[in-house]
Amino acid sequence: MLLDVMCMYLKWTVVCPAGAAPLKVQMPALSPTMEEGNIVKWLKKEGEEGAAGDTLCEIETDKAVVVLESSEDGILAKILVQEGSRGVRLGTLIALMVSEGEDWKQVEIPAPEPITPTAAPPTAAEHAKEHGEGDKLLLRLSPAARHILDTHGLDPHLAKATGPRGLITKEDALKLLNQRDERRPAPPAAAVTSPAPVTVSAPIAPSTGRPTFPPLSVPGKPGMPGTFTEIPASNVRRVIAQRLTQSKSTIPHAYASVDCDLGPVMKLRKQLATEDIKVSVNDFIIKAAAVSLREMPEVNVMWSGDGPQALDYIHISIAVATPRGLITPIIKDAASKGLQEIAATAKALAKKARDGKLLPEEYQGGSFSISNLGMFGISEFSAVINPPQACILAVGGTRAELRMAPHNPDGPVLHTQQLMTVTLSSDGRLVDDELASRFLEKFRTNLEQPQRASL
Repeated sequence: MLLDVMCMYLKWTVVCPAGAAPLKVQMPALSPTMEEGNIVKWLKKEGEEGAAGDTLCEIETDKAVVVLESSEDGILAKILVQEGSRGVRLGTLIALMVSEGEDWKQVEIPAPEPITPTAAPPTAAEHAKEHGEGDKLLLRLSPAARHILDTHGLDPHLAKATGPRGLITKEDALKLLNQRDERRPAPPAAAVTSPAPVTVSAPIAPSTGRPTFPPLSVPGKPGMPGTFTEIPASNVRRVIAQRLTQSKSTIPHAYASVDCDLGPVMKLRKQLATEDIKVSVNDFIIKAAAVSLREMPEVNVMWSGDGPQALDYIHISIAVATPRGLITPIIKDAASKGLQEIAATAKALAKKARDGKLLPEEYQGGSFSISNLGMFGISEFSAVINPPQACILAVGGTRAELRMAPHNPDGPVLHTQQLMTVTLSSDGRLVDDELASRFLEKFRTNLEQPQRASL
């Protein structure tokens, strides 16, 4: 009998293949400020082989869409987080790979790691226990669904979750609200009485203690006054909002503007065009700003936690508008680059930014920013400083103006000038008003005399 059992055991161990040991693919930190990411697209399918350096998927970070490369040779065995998943935290297991030669269909899927909940303060725990909210903390609700349920005093346990991984969506909450309204009895007809002052009672607040709001909009029906449609914010938009708020609330902004004559630049552009060299006005602006920073290194600084820091490099950040939001790719060592090289680099970076293909090193580490809205018909504007940088130059459009010609031997003569207004936003802790004025004067001189700036 014992021999039979041993034979059966040996037979089972030989016939039944052991599970393949997995190689874990986790959500990586693809930028210094990244806390979570979105899976945009998987570039490999389950069962597809790949070598180290091959792209596995596209991930939307807080800056751009970046490709995740495989660190080892192997086979993509199991995709655990599907395309379109949002808010995937760093370190989350998103896929499994196996080594070459192993059966990817027999990959061992590790059990999810238990999450130890953080102990709540005593007062909060007692409050939850009193109101029976212990189980409610386990529910997963979207922000819109939570708002609807809290506003109308609905029990979220009554809602049927249809979202991914048991998420109660906005549609689930609206369905529960409609079901409650259908079950309500019709109010009795009011008796006709003599005219009397009408007393309007205050609306009854829901059990949550929040005030009542107008009925929320229902898909397919016209919205009521006061309703809104929730628009999901991308990671890029959320980070832009955080950084803009941080900049305006922590950096003392100072502003100074100056008009620049673009006549010499336009003349030089025409000369270069005859030699089949195509450059834009923005390329001249980038070069003039970089040369001005080289001549005035006291402006090429940034603010750190310990105070001012002088920079030994001149990397110009150029603002590029994309469907996902604003991003600032950098032109490194712009002061030492020629005009043609700046033009080619700016064009390539702008295309990669709009396609969402920028690498982290291509948009991190700038020392000075330029934002140009002249092509949109904006005459002048003020930009928000991109921390930890000290300055950003806002460039408006060109305009023709009649002005008196200086130093004319025949007397005062009117002539047309192509003027452009630029506004410098500077960090008052680093660049005071006098230094900002001298920098703008230096920038105007370099732009109006392109040969002087070694363009």
